[in-house]
Amino acid sequence: MLKENLVMLRKLNGYSQEQIAEKIDISRQAYAKWESGATVPDIEKAARLAEVYGVTVDGLLKTETAEGIGTIPPAPRGKNIWGSVMLGDRGQIIIPKTARDHLGLKGGERLIVATDEHGVALIFADYFEGKMRELMEKISE
Repeated sequence: MLKENLVMLRKLNGYSQEQIAEKIDISRQAYAKWESGATVPDIEKAARLAEVYGVTVDGLLKTETAEGIGTIPPAPRGKNIWGSVMLGDRGQIIIPKTARDHLGLKGGERLIVATDEHGVALIFADYFEGKMRELMEKISE
């Protein structure tokens, strides 16, 4: 898990082992051992790695998979991947329970549906409407 994530994150960010080692103040050989699974970083080094890669320490340690893709990199700090859902015949989507619990979503919650060419996002209506009010106030000044 950890070793796969370290390799993926390093390559996604375009770093060499030496560059990452310099950023967290260790030798390239020590970092190479983490990527090979021969050793693991202590908690302080894991925290530094998480900071460099913009993920959580928990994200470094877990391996996530997506159907049809396989292992995927850890989500950026503050972002989550909850798995896939199926769109019902009438357009219904069931948000996974773990996501509902994490966000405190309850039945009847108002959400804004936003889209771009890549997909769909759900945003808490109160948050979105508050941001729109702030924007409109700035524009009217």
